[in-house]
Amino acid sequence: MALRISEKEFTLLMALMISIVAISIDAMLPALGLIGADLGVADINRTQLVIVSIFSGMAIGQLVAGPLSDALGRKPVLNAGIALYLAGSVACWLAADFTLLLAGRFVQGLGVAAPYVTAVSVVRDRFAGRDMARVMSLVMMVFILVPAIAPSLGLAVMHVSGWRAIFLLYIVYAVMVGSWIAVRLEETLPPSHRVPLTAAAFAHGFGQVLRNRTTATYMVAMGLTFGSLIGYLGASRQIFQDQFGAGERFALYFGALALVLGGASLLNSRLVGRWGMRLICHRGALTIVAASAVFLALHGVTAITLPMFLAYAAVLFFAFGVMFGNLNAIAMEPMGDVAGMASAIIGAASSVISLCLGTLIGQLYDGTLVPIAAGFTVLGAVSWLLIRGERRWHEQRLSGT
Repeated sequence: MALRISEKEFTLLMALMISIVAISIDAMLPALGLIGADLGVADINRTQLVIVSIFSGMAIGQLVAGPLSDALGRKPVLNAGIALYLAGSVACWLAADFTLLLAGRFVQGLGVAAPYVTAVSVVRDRFAGRDMARVMSLVMMVFILVPAIAPSLGLAVMHVSGWRAIFLLYIVYAVMVGSWIAVRLEETLPPSHRVPLTAAAFAHGFGQVLRNRTTATYMVAMGLTFGSLIGYLGASRQIFQDQFGAGERFALYFGALALVLGGASLLNSRLVGRWGMRLICHRGALTIVAASAVFLALHGVTAITLPMFLAYAAVLFFAFGVMFGNLNAIAMEPMGDVAGMASAIIGAASSVISLCLGTLIGQLYDGTLVPIAAGFTVLGAVSWLLIRGERRWHEQRLSGT
């Protein structure tokens, strides 16, 4: 029997499980231009689909992985997901054209959905309330540190062996994490708490998510917040390398912003006990809206420089860092009885929202930052209004008025 691991090891393993998503995205970013050239992609904006396709697979995969983890336990689903991810990585490595590459990325997304959604469920199995928010903040901190080094790692691999070798990096990473799970992680969902996988059980879980005002509100808020971020991620190489001529310094700038986000997530783990999750999310969303509106207005009065963009992006990433762990923790808190199902539905629904909006924003990129800043402004404003309304309702319910 696997030994029960310490909270520190548990947190690190959960972070590395979720980080498979981050490394699968960010190590590819510096290679998008070369991929487009090598595989004959005429419209440079289409290379953003290499990022979008893995998110698409994740959106579908979460709807399968979550309910299965509730029915069969966490570890069998984790093992199957990592195996599927490895298959997708091999398909990408061997892809002869852009369509096959996108198909392989989609399969990667299907597979990576298991560690991504199951990690959240495993944390919910062991923790609740502000303890869950604290652990998730630490998990997200490590998760965000991966993007700090992933672009540079992708560049290094690409210089040595070409962009296809990045998929070999993914294979090594997944084997390492999968082995750690097999040896050290105990099953956190006992048979007595498992929910049979039936249409009625899925409908029940879906109904619980939609009927709960808190869960539904923060699910949509996550989708909106991630939507603006996906738009930025897809266009980030073009922004840094084409618009600002940063070249390979792109990896350094991207990594520095990821460190800002990771530092904010660490700070949140200390602040959440003092201020509470809702207040932090409320102020984070308001910061995104205010900074984006100012940055958008600057386009009408002056030429935007790289230092100006970096300052703006640093503010955004700090706000994201204090929000992400809290958004998910608040959405999941009322869902203890159907944690796996709820995590799947919340993740899939928020992913569909973010994919649709983020893809639109990214495809509107026109060599300026106007579409990106406008996306952050509009989506951030709607997210802030939703969070503000739920926070008032929650306070009124607590006070009995």
